[in-house]
Amino acid sequence: MKKRDFIKNLGAFGLLPFSGDLSLNNENLLKNLRDTKLNPENDFWALIRSHYKLHPDFINLESGYYNIIPKPTLEKHFDHIKKVNLEGSYYMRQHRFKDKDRITKELASFVGCNSKNLIVTRNTTESLDLVISGFPWESGDEAIYADQDYGAMQDMFEQIGRRHSVNLRKVSVPNHPKNDDELIALYEGQITSKTKLIMVSHMINITGHILPVKKICQMAHKHGVKVLVDGAHCVGHFDFKIDDLDCDYYGSSLHKWLAAPLGAGLLYVKSDQISKIWPLMADEEKDPTKIKHLSHTGTHPVHTDLAIIDAIEYLNWIGLKKKENRLRYLKTYWQNALKDIPNIIINTSFDPKRSCGIGNVGIKNVKPSTLAKSLYDEFKIFTVAIDYANVKGCRISPNIFTNIKELDTFITAMKTLALS
Repeated sequence: MKKRDFIKNLGAFGLLPFSGDLSLNNENLLKNLRDTKLNPENDFWALIRSHYKLHPDFINLESGYYNIIPKPTLEKHFDHIKKVNLEGSYYMRQHRFKDKDRITKELASFVGCNSKNLIVTRNTTESLDLVISGFPWESGDEAIYADQDYGAMQDMFEQIGRRHSVNLRKVSVPNHPKNDDELIALYEGQITSKTKLIMVSHMINITGHILPVKKICQMAHKHGVKVLVDGAHCVGHFDFKIDDLDCDYYGSSLHKWLAAPLGAGLLYVKSDQISKIWPLMADEEKDPTKIKHLSHTGTHPVHTDLAIIDAIEYLNWIGLKKKENRLRYLKTYWQNALKDIPNIIINTSFDPKRSCGIGNVGIKNVKPSTLAKSLYDEFKIFTVAIDYANVKGCRISPNIFTNIKELDTFITAMKTLALS
């Protein structure tokens, strides 16, 4: 069936997010795809690709920093901007806070936690730094985190180390661990009677490595240690529920894999920890047991928050598990094509439980910055160079708009550069 006929048939069923109800559940979508005898692998993802305006001059394999917004969500975002601008102070005084409560409830349902434990922030850095800086530190306390963790949070730990005389202990997460026990022991081996907080990445941003967060949390709690989870790349990327992780704090960016507009994030705090964190900015909510006392941000672009619901609806239309499977398929496709090529170094696990859409690959004796430049200058492929800790390569993060032809171009480019 031709792509034009495929899209026409989907429109007849009200399945196009441009014209139909975005909340249509994925079971109905898959049923109609089967009923029309379409190829759901090729035709469906071709349709998804048509929902994005892609730059004609390069192949974008760097969705990890910012996921560009699909047209249906972008159009809704523009509508919110126009509405807020039209109503001005009337909207801000009469509807802003009611809408934020509604957005928080929708988001909490999507990520699997109670809305009483969730606030909307601007990004993961704001969320996690709020916890790190607001934690009730005492002189001599200790914190544990990894060399591979995001730099902004490492900077904040260094600041509280200087400010509160907190001792910092680091671990280095192997790119290809033998099993979960090795990773759990890595963190447990640094715990002392002074340890108060462990930060762990749900997905390491530079390699895409998914860590066994729940097991690490359970281990830490046996020692009376709280756990802060960096989930920057996880919401909208793969299927999980925050409540299932048993963590104390969780932060994520919604402008990444949920594909909300820039400036949207979340912070989850377990109920018994809410009152223990000092806010970055004081709020009129004076009850320290209510999470709203942590959520004061002043006046900010509220239309960004409104578009969070539209991003959730679009992803629900696709189906989170379906998206997860597609992203993992794309990562595995280029991994398998390059794994036996001389001089190629793959810094991401092949185990499907340990990674999803993000991977990292390098070339022996080639600086990551040189590799990234060659990929762009010679092959018009945009990536990002990673050159710290035990990771030397380029982060490769395709998106649901990426097709196999583009990955084949990347594979050919890597083979050419590795064998030259």
